[in-house]
Formats: sequence, structure tokens, C-alpha cells
Amino acid sequence: MSVPQDALALKPANITFEQAAAVPTSGLIALHNLRQGRLQPGQRVLVNGAGGGVGAFAVQLAKAQGATVTGVDATAKLDLIRSLGADRVIDYTQQDFTRADQSYHLIFDVPGNRPFRDCRRALTPDGSYVLIGHDGFGDAAGRWLGSLPRVLGLVAMSPFISQLPAINFRLPAKKDSMALLKGHLEAGELTPIVDRTFSLNEVPEALRYLETGQALGKIIISMLRVRPCARLGWRDSR
Repeated sequence: MSVPQDALALKPANITFEQAAAVPTSGLIALHNLRQGRLQPGQRVLVNGAGGGVGAFAVQLAKAQGATVTGVDATAKLDLIRSLGADRVIDYTQQDFTRADQSYHLIFDVPGNRPFRDCRRALTPDGSYVLIGHDGFGDAAGRWLGSLPRVLGLVAMSPFISQLPAINFRLPAKKDSMALLKGHLEAGELTPIVDRTFSLNEVPEALRYLETGQALGKIIISMLRVRPCARLGWRDSR
């Protein structure tokens, strides 16, 4: 297997190949959508689903950009979220963040398990709501179209509601985004969280574990007999 050189980035020396494998997908999703949400230094950001793959990156990237971050997730994930630098954590089994006194300049919603009308209560008048809509392991998993109808509904409302930023379907160059993530990794501002590594023949077990929603950060599939730098989307810097 080979890929064009322009599609690769140098792996930072301070992370493992397993950690590097977690970055090109979830890291890019978090980075792009934080930009979509018009994040500015000093703003208050709430990350719903902060203990998962995309959420863990979002917490750290928001902190690196100077935001005050609140992370929302299940009880078992709160210690991880604190370790990522979150200023405040909320256990969604005990507290509804949409009914708290705090308001946020950006709500970064990974699972999409609350309607926008509820999340809007927790936004400042000039705030932004960004939906990731992680269908695979949330309430939308059993629905044929998943979160698509909801996403299309938000797109249709965005011209009339300032808290819904217009979706920019033009993604920045992957090479530039990977270089930015690499800079955060090398500066120690971003640490990929790997819950478990499974071998290729353990993929069914890995999927079952992922579906439980218990994974802290990412899970990784180790591709045996494949050169590490070819499988991860990074070029070895040696």
C-alpha cells in the first residue's frame, strides 16, 4: 500500500505510533469544527462528550487556544477530562448542562444527545453551536439516516439564527491542518488518548467495546505486518 507524499506528515518524535494513529481523523474533526465555531481566546467553551475520541482533542485544542473549557461526560470519564486541562467537568447523569446558570460562547456537541432548542439556553446571545453528531454509538445509531435530518435542519435554520454558524464545506488543506496539529503535539499542548490497542483479528471485539461508550479517548487497531509509518498517515522523521 502506498499514498502520495503530500497526504503524509512527519510523526512527532514525542508520541508513539499508536498515539499518532489517533490524530488524523479525530484531531482533524476537532480542529476544523472549533474553527467553524468561531472560537476566540478567553471564551467559555462546553464540550459535550469530552471523554471520547473527538471530544478529548476538542478539550485540549480549545485550551491551547486560550478558552475556559467545561467538559461533559459520564462519571467514569471525568478524571480523564480533568487531566486534559478542563477547567470544569459536568457529570451528565447528575446534571443537565442546558439548565445550569452558566452560559457558553461555544457548545461543541459530539454526541448530539440534546436538541438544539435545549442547548440554546446555555449559549450566550453571540455564541455558537457546533454539532458533530456521532451516530455510531449514540441514540441515533439505530436510525437509518442517523443525525442527517437534524444536521440538515440546522443548516436550513442557520441563515436565520446567528448561533448556528454557516457550514463551510471547503475544508482547509489537510497538509496545513496536520502541520498545525503536529505543532500542538510537539509543544505538549495535545496528547492523544489511547484507551486500548487491538490486533487486526480482534476487530469484532474492538467494535463491541466501542459500542459500549466506555472507551476513554480512542481505540487503535494494530495492523500486523504493515510498516507503521505507512499505516498511520504519518511519515517517519528518521
